[in-house]
Amino acid sequence: MNKHRSGFVNIIGNPNVGKSTLMNAFVGEKLSIITSKAQTTRHRILGIVNGDDFQVILSDTPGIIKPAYELQSSMMDFVKSAFEDADVLVYMVEIGEKALKDEAFFKKIENSKIPVLLLLNKIDTSEQEILEEQIQHWQQLLPKAEIHPISALENFNVKEVFDRILELLPEAPPYYPKDQLTDKPERFFVNETLREKILLHYKKEIPYAVEVETEEFIEDDDIIRIRSVIMVERDTQKGIIIGHKGSALKRVGVEARKDLEKFFDKQVHIELYVKVNKNWRNNTSQLRRFGYNS
Repeated sequence: MNKHRSGFVNIIGNPNVGKSTLMNAFVGEKLSIITSKAQTTRHRILGIVNGDDFQVILSDTPGIIKPAYELQSSMMDFVKSAFEDADVLVYMVEIGEKALKDEAFFKKIENSKIPVLLLLNKIDTSEQEILEEQIQHWQQLLPKAEIHPISALENFNVKEVFDRILELLPEAPPYYPKDQLTDKPERFFVNETLREKILLHYKKEIPYAVEVETEEFIEDDDIIRIRSVIMVERDTQKGIIIGHKGSALKRVGVEARKDLEKFFDKQVHIELYVKVNKNWRNNTSQLRRFGYNS
């Protein structure tokens, strides 16, 4: 009988490299929201993949940026924590990237004592010659890392990378119950689904000034009743979120409800409200309330 392998696999990289797409491909569920905008992921999200003789705990972290305000500093704290408990570090880059946005993080990867898998993503958009140049570039920068070309979106080479991760994990009992998919509560996924719709449908600063808080989550046998509040920083943003006669807010609610019904496999009723919470992104007590500061 095979011995049981368990461990933490932490995924890091610049914004928009496809970390969330890879995480969801590994887990087989949509745990991390995905949009084309930078800073889509704000928290560190665990996705747990279980087999008879393994448990892989995947960690999707915010894209690495230079913080401009307190919220972004808190987001980078989640990335720092990813170095502390990893058994395998997955560093994702895409074709054309030359370096990480933060040199200190890059030094940590360079000096890592644990296995590092460098995944060169979006190879479906590249020509062979450029791909070979990129592999050579990263081999010189990180000679100790294993380099794997992948396409997370097209699922190319994803299974092979997952199998390699299993080989690298230590022998250990499972850390979480075998039927657990993530470390986050239901309300977190309601908040993230709503935030994803806001990222998709609103422009400029609006999505970055938004936080979502679910005040009520009542699950009955045949329906889940949800009441969520969308926080913005200014009155003008509140008007934009609501839209003409409430049309913009209604679209967010309808699209989120469809996704949540798939996620929970149950009928969902959702009520949305918009409130102004001035300057919450630079307010440490507000950030703590939203789960950013310990």
